[in-house]
This record gives sequence, structure tokens and C-alpha cells, in this order.
Amino acid sequence: MRSFAYVKAADVEEAVRAVAADPGAKFLGGGTNLVDLMREGIERPDTVVDVTGLPFDTVDELPDGGLRIGALVRNSALAADRRVRTRYPMLSQALLSGASAQLRNMATVGGNLLQRTRCPYFYDAASACNKREPGSGCDALDGFNRSCAILGVSESCIATHPSDMCVALAALDAVVEVRGVDGVRRVPLTDFHRLPGDTPEIETTLAAGELVTAVELPPLPVAANSRYRKVRDRASYAFALVSVAAALEVRDGMVTQARLALGGVAPKPWRAREAERVLQGGPADEAAFRRAAEAELAGATGRQGNAFKAGLARATIVATLRELSTGEAR
Repeated sequence: MRSFAYVKAADVEEAVRAVAADPGAKFLGGGTNLVDLMREGIERPDTVVDVTGLPFDTVDELPDGGLRIGALVRNSALAADRRVRTRYPMLSQALLSGASAQLRNMATVGGNLLQRTRCPYFYDAASACNKREPGSGCDALDGFNRSCAILGVSESCIATHPSDMCVALAALDAVVEVRGVDGVRRVPLTDFHRLPGDTPEIETTLAAGELVTAVELPPLPVAANSRYRKVRDRASYAFALVSVAAALEVRDGMVTQARLALGGVAPKPWRAREAERVLQGGPADEAAFRRAAEAELAGATGRQGNAFKAGLARATIVATLRELSTGEAR
């Protein structure tokens, strides 16, 4: 790890100014991803701006019945929050499936949002990776790509977004609040992360110096009947091969509301809009769930090592919706 300057921000204005003025600066929250990447020599900030003393560590009620989650709330605290567990169970389940208890005690909501999208070659300095070195190529295209994406990919990058929390936030219509030198901006979670296109090294829509300060969840009664289902190679501490965050409301055998997002299959948390469209107003039965899953995965682009993910995603969507429709998930 090379040397770097350290700044402990006294307030949000100081933090934002410090990073906006220095292209080589990074914010430091829990550090579970940034410090790891610094050790590996992948992230090489000139300055680290510590924001852990800023007042963004609470979960607060909003006037409309939603929740405002500070960016420095620890993942373990958010997963255990009674309001989250009862109103948005998929979010609590996603957080608990995301890492070890030790990491959850350190990791923050803001840092989770900013995890680097990755594949095995991202960590291998001897390999070609457009995300690590723009223009160098992508060895994952014809290499070991079992964990890689099948939706939203490009010829420049097929890495997957690693966050479980963000998949649930995508399904819940979450909004990210960011603060920059020009003031406060609110970004829908589904617009916060970018698809790779020709610039996979640019992963979010954040401007220079912008700091994530909070995530807001709208009041969403359907989310009380929700589930996060994760399929992975190991029973714990592994990234998802496929995951599904789903909420479903059924009345008289018909789907009146559906929220669905996928993880492990795309370079960003993937809101399954096409599946939602197929489900809305239709019967809550196995055939309809299969049609919705087929519609969402119709555009999947698999490679030799990861083509199996399309079938796995379809099966996981159907199984999750079946549980929610019968009340098994409660």
C-alpha cells in the first residue's frame, strides 16, 4: 500500500470540498471495500477523507411513513431495526445474507452502495481489465466468467455488482441523497449505478466530490410481504450467483402489486421491470410466474461459463414468487 494523506472531516462541507478539490481523494466510511482494494493496489488514493464522524448514523421516520437511513448506519444495525424487519423484510434479509457478522458491524449503507463492481480479473493485476485500466481489454469475456453478468453487459465488461442490499433497495424504489459543492441531489437507486457501456470504470452517476448522505425508502405496504432469496456456491460469505428481491400483493387470486429486482446477473442491481409488467393484473399462479421470469431473461447474454445463470434466475424468480403468493415467506 502506498502512502496517502489522511483528513478527518469536521463537517459535511469540509468533506465535500476536500474530495472535490482533489481528483485523487476518496471518502472513507466503514472501509470494508476501499481498504481492501488499497491493500491490493487497485485503489490508490492520494488522500483519504474520513467521514465517520458526520451525523449520518440514524434511521429516522419520514412524515409520509417512509424511512430515512443515514449513510453511516452500519449494516448490522439496519438489518436489526424493527421497522425494517416488519415493513421491508427483504432489506433485512438481504443485509444478513451479505457478509459475516464482523463485516456487517463495520460496513455502512453508503459504502455498500459504492462497492466496486467486480470479477476475478479485477483483482488480478496481470490480467486485462477495462475497469481497472481503461482500454486494456476484458479477459473475462473468454476466460473464467462463471460469476459474471448476463444482463446489461457490453464488450468492455461483464462484471457483476456484488451488493445484496442494493438489490433490495432497487425493488423498494429507494432514493439516494447525495451532497456536493452545488448542494443536495436526490437520485433514484435504479439510476444511481451505471451499466458499463464503453466506460466500465465509471460505475455510478456521482459527480466529483459528491458524498452519499442518506437513503430514503418510500412507504410501500406491499413490501411487508417481501422476500430476498440468494443462490450461491457456499452457504455463507459468498457473492450471489443469482438473487431475487421480491414483494407481492395478491387479492382474489390476482396480482395487484409486484416489485422485483435481481442480483448476481448484471453490472448493477437489476430492476425486473418486464417481469413486473407481466405479473401486474394477472393470475398469481405458477404459469404466470414462469411467463414473467421468461420475459425478464429473454435478453440475457450468456457465455461459456455463465450461461446457466439464465435458467437459475428463472427458477429462483418462480420459487420466490410462489412463496410470497402462498404466504410461505412470512
